[in-house]
Amino acid sequence: MDCRHIQFCAQESWNASSEQQPCPHRIDLPELQALFQQTAFWAQDRSLEDWQIALTHSQPIVTAWDGERLIGFARATSDGIYRATIWDVVMHSDYQGAGLGRRLVETVLAHSHVSRVERVYLMTTHQQQFYERIGFEVNPSQTMVLFNQPVSQQGLPAAIEVVHA
Repeated sequence: MDCRHIQFCAQESWNASSEQQPCPHRIDLPELQALFQQTAFWAQDRSLEDWQIALTHSQPIVTAWDGERLIGFARATSDGIYRATIWDVVMHSDYQGAGLGRRLVETVLAHSHVSRVERVYLMTTHQQQFYERIGFEVNPSQTMVLFNQPVSQQGLPAAIEVVHA
């Protein structure tokens, strides 16, 4: 497949005006949701409202376009110096195997908000070999996770006094 015409866009913000973004394409949330429903078993239940919140807190957001069709997506969060995490890397199944997913991740890694950090993390379920070919390493010592749930306040004091020395 000749993919030289595929355009990659790195956006600072998903909702900035077109004058503020070098990318001529604007992310349409229903189109993004449809891409994930087609390619990502782990993101089937994400609502449009959840996508809006996730994108608002992401920098950069990288998209891949075949003309006006959104075919790839990745995003990152970062403190800009110590740590970054890459999230939600997907490529439409019609375009997989052509090196476009690699280019998507490399575009995220080259972004100024990610490229200077000490460590870049990502979570993957079945694609370890894909990421290893890009340079990521399996890191079994970083395996903690908190499944955030409402915490019971039962049994805790009604107020806690903080004393400043």
